[in-house]
Amino acid sequence: MRATTHPLFVRLSVSLLSCWTAVTGCLFFHGQCYRDFTTQTPLGENDFLVLGLMGGRDAWNKNNALRSLALKLRSQQHARLQVETVENTKRALAIELVRNAFDRDRDGKLGRRERSSARLILYGQSFGGAAVVKLARQLREMGIPVLLTVQIDSIGKDDAVIPSNVLRAANLFQPNGLLIRGEPRIVPEDPLKTTIIGNFEFDYRQRKVDLSSVPWHKKLFRVAHNKIEHDPDVWAKVEELVLEAATTTQF
Repeated sequence: MRATTHPLFVRLSVSLLSCWTAVTGCLFFHGQCYRDFTTQTPLGENDFLVLGLMGGRDAWNKNNALRSLALKLRSQQHARLQVETVENTKRALAIELVRNAFDRDRDGKLGRRERSSARLILYGQSFGGAAVVKLARQLREMGIPVLLTVQIDSIGKDDAVIPSNVLRAANLFQPNGLLIRGEPRIVPEDPLKTTIIGNFEFDYRQRKVDLSSVPWHKKLFRVAHNKIEHDPDVWAKVEELVLEAATTTQF
């Protein structure tokens, strides 16, 4: 005779599992959670929110160049700069943060003035670069402007046309990858509303970059893609673009 499980035991087990999941946190099961953000919302009227979107399937807190730049910007204690990193598959989480950050009257929605005065900067590498464009499009539908987008060797679909709610955009790419090459040229959806700062090419045919920390299997067929990710000159340029946008923007 086959043994059966009492329904009460099943319900109790499911309840305990649900409680345990909530207690241990959603990072283990679903990746990044809202409580992982450190930004206190809403932001002040003069504050900027900078979101870095991680590449590949990297966790929001992985120790890589994109995360390192975010931590560096935090450590410099720019009075008006709040910086977070977001997994590129968590755009809904990013939108929740943006909404809360600029909901200054705390009524649960963004009014016209709150939307128009939002100070938002997005940057992302690899899949995160493509996610930057997708996130900007979602924000356009919400009426939220983006001061700057920066793509670093952007990999993805439909990541070349920058939506009209973006004020300025920059693209850093490498043309040397055997199978993986970043988007070589971004263009504005509306040239009257978006300025393309530049499509900056980084050629690695002769350029040396330390990849000693990269596992061998990650270097197969994507050496150049790894080089631009680990090139300090690339991230110095991204930092320059972010700080320039934060210091020259006026409302």
